[in-house]
Amino acid sequence: MRPVRVAVNGEGEITEDRAVELVEALLSPMRQRSPWMPELAVLHVEEHALGWLVFWQSVEYVRGRDLEHMLAGHGPYLVDRQDGSIHHIPVTTYVSEDWEALYVQQIKDVRPPDPLATAVRELTRSEGAMAAMRHLRKHAPQLGPREAKAYVMAVRDGAEPPEELANLTRKQEAIPALSIDTVAGPTGGPIERGGS
Repeated sequence: MRPVRVAVNGEGEITEDRAVELVEALLSPMRQRSPWMPELAVLHVEEHALGWLVFWQSVEYVRGRDLEHMLAGHGPYLVDRQDGSIHHIPVTTYVSEDWEALYVQQIKDVRPPDPLATAVRELTRSEGAMAAMRHLRKHAPQLGPREAKAYVMAVRDGAEPPEELANLTRKQEAIPALSIDTVAGPTGGPIERGGS
């Protein structure tokens, strides 16, 4: 395997030019794997707090903006500004308002904030555990009495509630977004898939 060159700015982050190079290297072999697919090229790039959003299209569309050659139904790639990993964001996920939060949760493994923990913590201090449990069960009725007690006791003791209980306090989407897929590892290297 040949070494991967990483172009970074003065702050150690992946540059826009390097992000484009990484995505172009990803697009290049797609036609070889799928002969029916037209030649692909980068359409434009947007800087984002998480990295570089790289939008791509058929070469014919990029050259002439003829809608007849426009590909539909795909989403951009996000090149992580810290490590150069590349992630495909499905178009239906990208057009939703929460793709950034989904990326942070799925890829960076940062759990979303628990919407009730602060209120439960405050109620436990001011009015006691029973008041906190009533409040919790009112706003998260899917928690049974034992689950609510375990949640309140964890918060009372200064910890975060267990993730399986915190998940029950979060609003569930009627139609969950499609997952963001990591297609290349740090610095654009290939992702090892499954055992051989």
